[in-house]
Amino acid sequence: MDTVPVGIEALNIFGGSACVDVAELFEHRRLDSAKLSELMVHQKTVALPFEDPVTFGVNAAKPLVDALGEAERDRIEMLVTCTESGLDFGKSISTYLHHHLGLNRNCRLFEVKGACYAGTAGLQTAVDFVRSRTSPGAKALVIATDVARHPVPEDAGALTMDWAFMEPTSGAGAAAVLVGDDPRVLHLDAGAYGAYGYEVMDTCRPTPDGEAGDPDLGLLSYLDCCEQTFLAYRGRVPQAHYRDTFDYLSFHTPFGGMVKSAHRTMMRKFAKAARADIEADFEARVRPGLRYARYTGNMMGAGVFASLAATIEHGGFDEPRRIGCFSYGSGCCAEFYSGVATSQGRDALRELGVERALRRRSVLPMDAYDQVLRDSAAVAFGTRNVQLDPQRYAEELGAGQGTPGLVLERVSEFHREYGWTA
Repeated sequence: MDTVPVGIEALNIFGGSACVDVAELFEHRRLDSAKLSELMVHQKTVALPFEDPVTFGVNAAKPLVDALGEAERDRIEMLVTCTESGLDFGKSISTYLHHHLGLNRNCRLFEVKGACYAGTAGLQTAVDFVRSRTSPGAKALVIATDVARHPVPEDAGALTMDWAFMEPTSGAGAAAVLVGDDPRVLHLDAGAYGAYGYEVMDTCRPTPDGEAGDPDLGLLSYLDCCEQTFLAYRGRVPQAHYRDTFDYLSFHTPFGGMVKSAHRTMMRKFAKAARADIEADFEARVRPGLRYARYTGNMMGAGVFASLAATIEHGGFDEPRRIGCFSYGSGCCAEFYSGVATSQGRDALRELGVERALRRRSVLPMDAYDQVLRDSAAVAFGTRNVQLDPQRYAEELGAGQGTPGLVLERVSEFHREYGWTA
């Protein structure tokens, strides 16, 4: 049993300033509309040229940091950035995040890469640090932040991934997770996890701004890892039952249909459930966690945290409820773990108003969206010098989260320089 309760003290999701309507995107790209319902994505986040993994990460974390007193803020002794959208082969973007959040300099700053599993890798590293009590009372801040920037179709290049398949679901966003010994949002079950990984070339980023891979292989690997991580979890928690142990389930969400397929497979294998029972169980235990993903698309490393946050905000937590979490990262590594949430965490998430902010973002028309894709080429990986004008997108900024946010203003000799909006 836990002698020291450890878990998530605060959690926030940031989905940017702008988005596109996915149905309109399907029509604009002349895609097969029959596939639209499988995605369960209404909108997807579009990163504007002055938005990058740093701005997303800072804007996700700032409300949590600002809510802390000075003494509590100074107890953040580890900042882990989790991303597959890094800006430098050496310099961790944790350094930028640390600076703009105004954190104590006696702090470990580093970056984790593990495709979409990176967020969970960072979380478990932070949990182990806090639980070790090597620095009693210390906190850790985990920020999963990613941006997918697609080329315009005529410049799609020679990557093997079907670009048209990826574009409607590849979004952007960040999750900020404050870990400590007062887990008001999620008390993680100590020792209750199952990890599973192996080498597979399902999806990768062989160039800084491009993806490659095999989407069909990705689905098979996702399904395999969901089963194997749960079996590994059950090896540590023998009494665990997929249907009966967890009041809710939160999944890494490339798109909703993929999650539904995984849940259906698990219910057939581990609960021997009939089709009608599977559908009802999906609606009750899984659907609440897909609400944010309907507005963001795939948030990559932040995806499982977005599902967890949506579950807690929209589930029934008048009594403590256990949530099972499945995290998957291409390449691949995956993990199934669990924790208990209460009404306290639900109330904290509702106060942050994540879904309200997602709903009021600016919806880009298709011509403006294509122009954003072109403009974003100016701030690609390795850009040495560029001056940006965030006010060119003043309308989109005004429709965003409604509070001052960090934006990228320029790159000067590779150094990224940021400022706050009014």
